Amino acid sequence: MQIQKRFSGFFLLGLGIFQTQSYAQESYTPDMGKLTATGGVSQVEGAGGGGLTPWALITGYGTRDSYGANVHYTRLNTQDYGLSSYGVAVGIADRVEFSLAKQEFSGSLAPLNALVLRQDILGVKVKLAGDAVYDQAISMPQIAVGMQYKRDARIDGLGALGVTNVKQLGAKDDRGIDYYFSASKLLLAQSLLLNGTVRLTKANQMGLLGFGGDKHDKYQAQLEGSLAYLINRKLVVGTEYRSKPQNLAVDNEKAYSDVFVAYFPSKNFSVTAAYVDLGDITVFNPKKQRGFYVSMQAGF
Repeated sequence: MQIQKRFSGFFLLGLGIFQTQSYAQESYTPDMGKLTATGGVSQVEGAGGGGLTPWALITGYGTRDSYGANVHYTRLNTQDYGLSSYGVAVGIADRVEFSLAKQEFSGSLAPLNALVLRQDILGVKVKLAGDAVYDQAISMPQIAVGMQYKRDARIDGLGALGVTNVKQLGAKDDRGIDYYFSASKLLLAQSLLLNGTVRLTKANQMGLLGFGGDKHDKYQAQLEGSLAYLINRKLVVGTEYRSKPQNLAVDNEKAYSDVFVAYFPSKNFSVTAAYVDLGDITVFNPKKQRGFYVSMQAGF
């Protein structure tokens, strides 16, 4: 009897440990339960959304009981400039998103053919209300707020002019924070996703040319918008617009816009291609910069 009681005790203890381990394993395994494409792609500053602007959607495919993560690489080329962006993002409980990205901007036309600008971006996004997928019966969108802390590195390629920091181009600071409010509405019956973002920023060219300037040095509200049409569950086409401040005398900054197509062969991988208009970049090459970008994202 004593042996039987001990055996029963060990059996129950082992069963409890097994159940605990099974629960822990299940809890830490990403469920990938969200619909394809509802995590968005990786925005050039690292956030989940479109290519140019963040959405209220949380990156990755983890539901509120799980998590998701991805890595991305984006390459954009215009007539005179190139931009590379790469980074990682994590979505937790479909509620909070953390992202880390690095941008590298380079010139190819004199006098800026040797120019290289680099920027590090740390982002945080929090969903406040609504659900883009499940709130189909009501008009309320999914709403999120976010911030992006940006820090410029040393300027390369302008040493002959004595320029090594964005402050020497008129910027007031080489680091700053963007704050944004996004609202996203997914209309499944119409296969449409609508997004609007209001960004408070001092950034010049997303921060690549610093923050604030000799013309303006205060936060300004800028509007950003996205319209995406889901051709099917794997193919999305759309357009984006992003207004910009004009803080620097050396940079007649204009709005960004694009037309894109995104392909999601699986939840683990997507590729986005777009035709993009960046407007004027600097007074040294005073013409509209238009070109193409390709972005790849892999994750869960």
